[in-house]
Amino acid sequence: MSSLVKADTHNMLVPEVRSDMPLTLALSKGRIFEETLPLLAAAGITVAEDPESSRKLILLTTDPGLRVIIVRATDVPIYVEYGAADFGVAGKDVLLEHGGDGLYQPIDLNIAHCRLSVAVPSSFDYTHAVRPGSRLQVATKYVNSAREHFAAKGVYVDLIKLYGSMELAPLVGLADAIVDLVSSGGTLRANNLVEVEQIMEISSRLIVNQAALKLKRAKLKPILAAFEMASRAET
Repeated sequence: MSSLVKADTHNMLVPEVRSDMPLTLALSKGRIFEETLPLLAAAGITVAEDPESSRKLILLTTDPGLRVIIVRATDVPIYVEYGAADFGVAGKDVLLEHGGDGLYQPIDLNIAHCRLSVAVPSSFDYTHAVRPGSRLQVATKYVNSAREHFAAKGVYVDLIKLYGSMELAPLVGLADAIVDLVSSGGTLRANNLVEVEQIMEISSRLIVNQAALKLKRAKLKPILAAFEMASRAET
């Protein structure tokens, strides 16, 4: 049975990390999970079940010393930071919003590529709207990245935090623009929106709990090495 210890920096109880405990990998469903599978395979590990067809949130693997937990993408760094997971895979977008506290980020895995961009209705004059000193109403899940981007332009922004259906916001007058992840751009086009500015390229990173890196180094090292080698092969 796992025990809890008090974390000085947060003054709260967190799972105790011990070297004799199995490793826990935090992943989110969807693209990141699917693109992490070949990296696990490079380490000789297969996940026993598909989270898309299973209701289980804890999945066993062919390695008895490793289990996978399925969490929301935005929660992956939190599980790793507090030691509920030893390591995980999270997008750069999520890590920028989280702040990266308590995390070691050794590898850009070169998976789940997309971009964080600004999009507006096709009839909206974005160039005129983002002159220095102007004000813009922006809907996004990525408030920190959006705030920093527009501040660098000298544009004041009223940020509206949404968690889904971002494309709807400018269509119903909730916002002038959105900041969201874009892959093919198909959803934007289907809703008569255009991508007007790219803020940054996004890929997914391997993140490791700092205590686990010290106490479980012998177990983590071969998996991290396999991940790094496989990710380099993709470049």
